[in-house]
This record gives sequence, structure tokens and C-alpha cells, in this order.
Amino acid sequence: MVKWFWQRREPGRRLQLRSRDDVSGVHRVDFEELAPDIDTFLGQAAYLQLGYFETLSELIQTTPELAEKEALSRAAGAALRKHQDLIQLIRERGDDPTALMRPFREPLDAFRRETHGVRPQETMLSVHITAGMLDDFYLALSASYGQTGDRVARILRADSDRQAIVDLVTTTIDSDAEWRSLLALWGRRLVGDTLLIARAALRRTALGGAAADKAEPVFTELMAAHSRRMDAMGLSA
Repeated sequence: MVKWFWQRREPGRRLQLRSRDDVSGVHRVDFEELAPDIDTFLGQAAYLQLGYFETLSELIQTTPELAEKEALSRAAGAALRKHQDLIQLIRERGDDPTALMRPFREPLDAFRRETHGVRPQETMLSVHITAGMLDDFYLALSASYGQTGDRVARILRADSDRQAIVDLVTTTIDSDAEWRSLLALWGRRLVGDTLLIARAALRRTALGGAAADKAEPVFTELMAAHSRRMDAMGLSA
């Protein structure tokens, strides 16, 4: 049975959300029931990056234009480097990366399938939106783990090299009003699926009103960052 991180918790941790664009606007919130044990946190974070790499690699295979392949390859390489850095961290802690990631393979693969578009442009947008939101969420959780969390934060803050993908999506949007409408709708759909992954961590604590109030600033920041990403592409969130 898969145990998400609300099922494997250690009390007394702190959750901090950092905006990568403005670290002065940090919200600090106590979540006694939220933070997973560190093995769960590392296993999920590592498998997410592997998933981004797999999706981008699939796009490379199905994209005919060489310039687009090169842009996708840079983003895929960045995701793979983050995955490898997290794997190295897990090994340095004396753990087996495969064992830590295995419990999350099925649910996170299902999430990738749900957010895989019919068209390449939809899938490119999926990577940009879902990876951005979940990287923000895992950055928030990283504040719970001392020096190990600091190292994870540095890994996640490394350049994701997705700007070229954003440029490809933006070019598509600018070329056709129907594409703009389609991708705006797709981007809004992605939010729900992505928040389900993040909110799963809060399901037990969010049952009470006080816990829900504590959680709200975190998700407000996640949505604000999402809106900025969409606005930057000329899409409405």
C-alpha cells in the first residue's frame, strides 16, 4: 500500500514557502501533521524529477524539428541532473534510491498520464506548469529538514532550462487565437490535477477549520506563482 506523506509524519516541523522570484515575501506556517518523514520526501522529489525527464524525452522522440528537439533536450537534461543530485543525496544518507522511490511510482505515473496532452504543445505546457508548481511545493517542504532540506532546496532552485519550451509554447499561442484559448483552458485544467498531488499531503490536517486556515497561505502562494507563469505566456489563469 502506498503511503503518502500525511501518513508518515513527524510532528513539530515547519513548512516554509519561498518564492524563487521574491524571497522577501516568505510565509512561515506551522504544520505539525503535514511534513513527511525525510525518506518519503526525498523519494517523491526524486521520482518527480525522473518523471519530468521521461516526459520531455518522449517529446524529443515525437518532435520533428531539430531546433525544438534541442530545446526539449536542454530541459530534459536539467531535470535529469536534479534527479541525479537527489539520488546522490539519498545514497550519501545510506539509503537505497530505488526503494525510496518505488512506493510513489504508481500514483505519480498516473498523474503524468492525466497531465499528458494530446498535442505536443499541451504536454510542453504541462511540464512547465506542473513542474513549476510542484517544485515550489517541495521547496516549501524542504524547510522542514535542516541541512538536508537546504541541500534539496539548492537542487530544486537550479536552472530548469525550460525557457526555450516556454518560447515554443508562446510562439504557438501568438500564431493562432484558437491555440491561445485551447492552451489557456488546458493550463487551468492542470492546476486541479497538480493541487491534488500537493493537497494529498494536507488531507488529514485540513479536516479542521484551523488547519485549513494554516494551509491557505501556502496554496495562495502556489496559485500566485502559477498565475505569473500563465501571464508571462499571455494566458489567463
